[in-house]
Amino acid sequence: MIASPQSNLSTTDYLELEAESPTKHEYIDGMAYAMAGATDEHVTIALNLATLLRSHVRGSNCRVYMADMKVHVEARNRFYYPDVMVTCDPRDRNTPLYKCFPKLIVEVLSDSTEALDRGDKFIDYQALESLEEYILISTRHQRVEGFRRNAAGLWVLEYYTPETTTFHLQSVGFSDALAALYEDVD
Repeated sequence: MIASPQSNLSTTDYLELEAESPTKHEYIDGMAYAMAGATDEHVTIALNLATLLRSHVRGSNCRVYMADMKVHVEARNRFYYPDVMVTCDPRDRNTPLYKCFPKLIVEVLSDSTEALDRGDKFIDYQALESLEEYILISTRHQRVEGFRRNAAGLWVLEYYTPETTTFHLQSVGFSDALAALYEDVD
């Protein structure tokens, strides 16, 4: 992310500016940060997962969003654009520009954002009481890391590699072959 000239913005001002902006910005405590573009691998992985998940939740009260839908972490005064997000909470139907109650958030890792996705962003996402699972997907090799909130409120890691052949998203009751996630990725 790159700092943008917009600073000390209220959330209302941010949402109004974002609706008009040709560039997407994430919002952190009054500062808007421009987002860089993504690689072919990044976009392909996100699209593969969103497509698989959309088919899986079809006919349910859950919705799958990717890339252009913001998540609002109100407790931390943040708006992020996750690569893929699933919400099943009917309250999210009342906010067409962002969602507040995701149960699953997925970030596809890139060299420029990996530290943020693993660090501050994950800490911020943990403030979402609805969030059950946070998934990180590598673009450099076939590896999926799933962080799940357990009954004690602790985040437990489970990871998937080609040796496991499948990956599981517990929050939405979904499993598939790792090869399907990485289809068409060189």
